[in-house]
Amino acid sequence: MAENCSHDCASCGANCSSRQGEMPKIKPHLLSRIKHVIGVVSGKGGVGKSFVTGLLASEMTRRGFACGILDGDITGPSIPKMFGVHERATGDQDGIYPVTTASGIQIMSLNLLLENETEPVIWRGALITGTVQQFWTDVVWKDIDYLFIDMPPGTGDVTLTVFQSLPVDGIIMVSSPQDLVQLIVGKAVKMAQKMNVPILGLVENMSYLQCPDCGKQIALFGPSKVEKTAHEFGISPAVRLPLNPDVTTAIDNGQMESVRQEAIAPLADKLTQLA
Repeated sequence: MAENCSHDCASCGANCSSRQGEMPKIKPHLLSRIKHVIGVVSGKGGVGKSFVTGLLASEMTRRGFACGILDGDITGPSIPKMFGVHERATGDQDGIYPVTTASGIQIMSLNLLLENETEPVIWRGALITGTVQQFWTDVVWKDIDYLFIDMPPGTGDVTLTVFQSLPVDGIIMVSSPQDLVQLIVGKAVKMAQKMNVPILGLVENMSYLQCPDCGKQIALFGPSKVEKTAHEFGISPAVRLPLNPDVTTAIDNGQMESVRQEAIAPLADKLTQLA
């Protein structure tokens, strides 16, 4: 054990004797009913991780499953705006209640607790990880088939805390075609593998722009690397999502639930198999 140990393994990366056994998982709220927990992870910011989270939750809802989104990106929450949700979450003596979207997706995000959603969140790591855990323990998630956790980018405190203390069934890795992104994705994949967290699929977002006139796929950020990356790390399925200005407009207008992407179907099929 490290000399200056804080006894909080959830926010520590040291490989000491205290880690010889698996950490016990934190139980959700007593009134919560959650069947499957899916993390959505990216090694780098700006690749569309929150978009993929919203896309999967919307698609699984259309398939008849009850879905929720735990917005774990505490300092950069974007899920509520994508779904056009601006009301504040409520609570009582039993717990905190997520806000429900038009199609029935339950959402909990720090933005739903702030008086002004544009206020910056200037917190240190321990407070951020503690908030993510409270979204699990203090929020009443009602009859959820799939709870998607929108992680902050990277392999820091929140990702480590979620992997160690929450019963994650698996993660979806999100990337984009740039070489730099692929390098960082590799780090996130190896982290998940070291912590025995199953990787359920790989999404290459902004993979191409399809010309509206001729239908040609234009690789704005370079040739696709999703198949190579998926083969290297043994990940399946691997899907490519296009860069679509109409989708961007819909999300800016809070219409995430109206967005459909056929390419995401293999991932949705794999999640359906968990049920």
